[in-house]
Amino acid sequence: MSVDGEVRQLRTEADEPGWEVDPDDEWGVAVVATVGRQLRLRRESMGMRVGEFGEAVGYGEDLVYKIECGKRIPRPEYLDRADEVLGAGGLLAAMKEDVAKVRYPKRVRDLAQMEARAVEIGVYVCHSISGLLQTPGHARAAFESRQPPYSEEEVERMVAARMARQSVFDRDPAPAISFVLEEAPLRRPLGGTMVWRQQLERLLEVGRMRNVALQVMPLHRETHPGLDGKIELLKFEDGTAVARSDGAFNGRPIHDPRHLRILELRYGTIRAQALPLGESLAFIEQLLGET
Repeated sequence: MSVDGEVRQLRTEADEPGWEVDPDDEWGVAVVATVGRQLRLRRESMGMRVGEFGEAVGYGEDLVYKIECGKRIPRPEYLDRADEVLGAGGLLAAMKEDVAKVRYPKRVRDLAQMEARAVEIGVYVCHSISGLLQTPGHARAAFESRQPPYSEEEVERMVAARMARQSVFDRDPAPAISFVLEEAPLRRPLGGTMVWRQQLERLLEVGRMRNVALQVMPLHRETHPGLDGKIELLKFEDGTAVARSDGAFNGRPIHDPRHLRILELRYGTIRAQALPLGESLAFIEQLLGET
């Protein structure tokens, strides 16, 4: 394809893996369908054919059709370029905020929404560092270690979603947040020495926040109630709560007060068996000094 005397390769689906719409994500499907319809109506009002528009924005006809039909999530740069080509005066580019949220998996969005409402958050993690505490480098290394491997686009999508959840630390008033982390993951240099150091520094930074209690479960503790896996507890201003545990109630989110009491008991016992707050931060500082 020639543009201004230069040959340009139009983007195809092979160039953009991981930008499909999740059919089970009703809100995401609705957002992408609305954006696609607005793009099509604007293009048609300008009298541009699909091929002509695709050439102008650097996309193949098939991708343009799929975006306009709500079957593909448009990239931010696609919306910027479409806004410019169609003279939308910023109206199309303004859709980037909603489209960006669709890129996050539905389960991550749902969790982030609950964390954004919670007044108390408690997290015990057995085999890794909580996503709320991870640096971008650590999160990227963790996702890249999965098998079968994620595409680069999928990795970036999940890293962005994980970092977006950490806005919980910027809330005002701040929620009360407690973490219990196992010693073993803290010793694993995931991502290499520099990424590991940055992760330990981040743990110290968060652990010193006034609304955060960060504890370490030492390896020499023979047994405790968290050996079955992760526990999450979220309590809300209206007195309701939700919790989930890998080793209880089939891992499903629970709201029943009787079941909540069981997980609260387990989490409270885990906190009691972990190192106290000051000793936990001192232990992380020691690890940092050894890197």
